[in-house]
Amino acid sequence: MTNLRIGQGYDVHRLAEGRELILGGVKIPYERGLDGHSDADVLTHAVMDALLGAAKLGDIGELFPDTDEQYRGISSLKLLRHVHKLLLGNGFAVVNIDATVVAQSPKLAPYKEKMEKNLASALGLASEFVCVKATTEEHLGFTGDGSGMAAQAVALLEKIG
Repeated sequence: MTNLRIGQGYDVHRLAEGRELILGGVKIPYERGLDGHSDADVLTHAVMDALLGAAKLGDIGELFPDTDEQYRGISSLKLLRHVHKLLLGNGFAVVNIDATVVAQSPKLAPYKEKMEKNLASALGLASEFVCVKATTEEHLGFTGDGSGMAAQAVALLEKIG
């Protein structure tokens, strides 16, 4: 038996006028932002779901429902810190995170290092254990036509308790 657990997370949000674009806790200059109950940080949401799945602790819709006003506009990094405490309380340590943002624009390369640092900090990790990548879908589908953004994440946990 191994004490390692892997989880996968996926999230998608529509782009909307009048919203800030926040990915991995970084405000990115862009004419539209992601629409959602919280700050709609699609990257951080995918990471949280990957972590929760690896620990079999539910998903973000169960923990932070969009019907609960206390989560309206909340920073997803704050929610990630809560997930981290939940993991620790259940005897799990985060080993590493690998995530990909899918968006036609804007270009995300200048922001990836800061996203990695933000996510790592919320999880008590060195940023070398968090990788953020970005890709386009060559103008195909809802991400390619600029209607929305998606993110995928994989998390590796170790059961320590």
